[in-house]
Amino acid sequence: MIFFGVALINKFDWIIYVFGAFLLITAFRMLTHKESEFDPKKSKIFRFLKKLFPVSYKMDGDKFFIKRMGVRAATPLFVALIMIELTDILFALDSIPAILAITSDPFIVFSSNILAILGLRSMYFLISRMLTKFRYINYSLVIILAFVGVKMILSHNVEIPEWLSLGIIGVSLAGGIIASVIIKDPNPTILEED
Repeated sequence: MIFFGVALINKFDWIIYVFGAFLLITAFRMLTHKESEFDPKKSKIFRFLKKLFPVSYKMDGDKFFIKRMGVRAATPLFVALIMIELTDILFALDSIPAILAITSDPFIVFSSNILAILGLRSMYFLISRMLTKFRYINYSLVIILAFVGVKMILSHNVEIPEWLSLGIIGVSLAGGIIASVIIKDPNPTILEED
């Protein structure tokens, strides 16, 4: 996906506007997103997978498929693997415009995205804890996504220096962290002790 996205941008200049609009839409959706309980069985991807092949609700060790009443069915482990791989693809789609907003050097774009994808799963728990500890960091991410989207849309008309882009990203993240520390949570969650 990374190579495909960079090749598209190198071949067709107008694709950068599509990526910029994608980031602006993502920022808007993050800003207006309401917190709700997520039921994986009701997700579109799960329903699509059930149309492709039967899905069992039973685990059988580390097997992806099991025989159930003579029919080969996917286990929840296989469904989880598909979800993780689709998340990797979405991450790659989202990170291509983000790095291209900072630099267009192909080596930096490829290497940074590959390393980011390799570290994504291991950083998940760190990031999820960070989001609960710093509750205003999501607004920082909205600002960063919106800035990068606008920068990409204006890229052919306005040249924004790299130091300014990195400065805005740093100030946004620092602002979210500082706001989370200074402004007390009106509904603090009580952590359960083991």
